[in-house]
Amino acid sequence: MTTGTVAAAITRKLEQALAPERLTVVDESHRHEGHSGARPGGETHFRVEIVSAGFDGRSRLERQRLVYQILSEELAGPVHALSMTVRTPAEAGED
Repeated sequence: MTTGTVAAAITRKLEQALAPERLTVVDESHRHEGHSGARPGGETHFRVEIVSAGFDGRSRLERQRLVYQILSEELAGPVHALSMTVRTPAEAGED
């Protein structure tokens, strides 16, 4: 569910870097109104779920660091908070 420009940038960068089998980017800013980092218009708090073979052989921490690296520009600017689920295709198949 990608809607705004920040969400579109997040989606584009993750698709280019990780070629995910599944990618969900959700703007959850409305759930954080009045909290630190929230701004009118949203696009400050996101939830990302990624299934990618690019995570094979990496620990959960390494996967998260990779995503932070890919999205470093957004995290330094408009994005205040990012929660993520990062799985390999094999792990996603266990659902």
